[in-house]
Amino acid sequence: MNLKHEILLIEDERNICNFIMTALRTHDYKASSAGNASGGLSAAASGCPDLILLDLGLPDMDGIDVIRNIREWSNVPIIVISARTQETEKVEALDAGADDYITKPFGTSELMARIRTALRRSTLSGVVSAPAENRYKARDLVIDYDRHIVTVNGTIVHFTQIEYKILTFLARNAGKVITYDTLITHVWGPFADSNNRILRVNMANIRRKMEQNPADPQYIFTEIGIGYRMIDNENLE
Repeated sequence: MNLKHEILLIEDERNICNFIMTALRTHDYKASSAGNASGGLSAAASGCPDLILLDLGLPDMDGIDVIRNIREWSNVPIIVISARTQETEKVEALDAGADDYITKPFGTSELMARIRTALRRSTLSGVVSAPAENRYKARDLVIDYDRHIVTVNGTIVHFTQIEYKILTFLARNAGKVITYDTLITHVWGPFADSNNRILRVNMANIRRKMEQNPADPQYIFTEIGIGYRMIDNENLE
């Protein structure tokens, strides 16, 4: 299962938005956009993008505040794309939690290079913090985080973006009980409905795809009234 990196663009200028969206899709990224801060925050929480491109001059909220808001619950890479050229404004954005800053106007090649760097840095930071966890293995289930591939009994199993995020979060915390609220916040963000119905639906789909008998799961166990626990990682090499 090779998943495209998903990028969210928060930009209110239509021409620039069209230009960037075309560039992203041409370079094989999965792209979505929002024209204001409120829409962007909602999309970031519900869509779980791999990277955010953010304009600072939004009509309903300053981009700096958007960065601070996202940083309260996510470490997703954020690249600022702005017409503001003052050094103090760049420093403020970076101090607020942005990973990079591009000044308008810019070319497609530079934008794509900045995106590749931010995504690579994000991946490497995960590997450095947990070098033994670039792969999860338990019984016949293997998750290759670097390649975004999941196999059961040697057969590739295809998951949606949301299902994959749920599965990998549980796998990275294998052996621990993860509460419903923690899982919902991680996958859908702090603005998600605390009702866990959508989580249960996704979990049912995950089990249907990977468990030989979904009614008697071997990989993800339900701790009734609390959350889920994934079988311990056997990949100790």
